[in-house]
Amino acid sequence: MTMDDLYDRGRETFAELVEDGAKRLDALFATVPALGELAVGTVYGHLHERPALDPRTREAATLAAIVAAGMVGPPLSVHLRTGLASGLSPAEVCEVVVQTAAFAGFPRAVSAADQLNRLFEGHGLPIPPPPSPREVVLAYLTEPRAEVAEVLGEFPRTEVQATGPDRVLVSCFGDEPVPGAVLHCAVTGGEVTSVTVFRPR
Repeated sequence: MTMDDLYDRGRETFAELVEDGAKRLDALFATVPALGELAVGTVYGHLHERPALDPRTREAATLAAIVAAGMVGPPLSVHLRTGLASGLSPAEVCEVVVQTAAFAGFPRAVSAADQLNRLFEGHGLPIPPPPSPREVVLAYLTEPRAEVAEVLGEFPRTEVQATGPDRVLVSCFGDEPVPGAVLHCAVTGGEVTSVTVFRPR
């Protein structure tokens, strides 16, 4: 695949993730279009398509690198948008900043937090954001509904993984190394709104 092909694919991907994405790219790289071709082709044409990481994890890693490097301008703004579009919740974005502070230093994390105040406001996101879906489900599991409590009684070990800004999977284990049940939890407005239980046959 040529660099032109990667750029075309990256531009298409970015346009799918970000409203008016093509116009934003044109404006950002108006003076140095060759940089846009290289950056968009590499990040959204090549890296975004690599299968080892899902888009949520890739965007979380990208945001951590941006905060660690102290880039609170366009990179933070762009990857907040693409992170949300890839399924990160606002609370998860904030948690990336908290995690990065321990390894990259508080001044850079504070600068990112300050910029996120403006970005969240500009996107109409609540400040501070509601708890992440994973936090909501973990709290729910301490006092679950009866049908879920029965499953947890039978399979008391759990692994809780957010799969999107409003979805969490809970794998429930007993003595066997494979899940005895999987709970699909939907989260809306900081509450678990539905739980579907799947049991392997």
